[in-house]
Amino acid sequence: MDDLTLLSEVTDFLYREAELADANAYDDWLALWDDPCTYWVPCNLEEYDPTKHVSIIYDDRARLEERCFRLTTGGAHSQEPRSKVCRTVGNIRVAGPEDPDGLVEATARTIMVELRMGRKSLYAARCHYTLRRTASGFLLRSKKVVLLDADEPLGNMTFLI
Repeated sequence: MDDLTLLSEVTDFLYREAELADANAYDDWLALWDDPCTYWVPCNLEEYDPTKHVSIIYDDRARLEERCFRLTTGGAHSQEPRSKVCRTVGNIRVAGPEDPDGLVEATARTIMVELRMGRKSLYAARCHYTLRRTASGFLLRSKKVVLLDADEPLGNMTFLI
């Protein structure tokens, strides 16, 4: 597979992941995740052991399912009314060829605007992805979202970042 084809496939997958998150299509968004998987938003520092330090989010598959369940069933009281979000994903780069196990490393930049109760919040992040190719397409093995302001006070982030 050539580099441009792989980049195109990864780009399409990352755009789809963002669209589903923006649309609050939690079941479809969750279906993009592998098992096992990690969804990590570090706090303060970019590189540390998240099992030993505080993170904004550090979810495995079960925690992701719980997060989506709360968001779809009204269990996330801090999301009443629900945030409206719109994100742009860009500067997508693939960090080399697909490995023999079908794993692909990629990075991207994300800008997201959240509107809730008349207040706009802006989030900027560098995202790191590990994707695994399956017969039906890629699955997310890991997603690390490094917020530009992770060392600043943040509001309630119960939506998908």
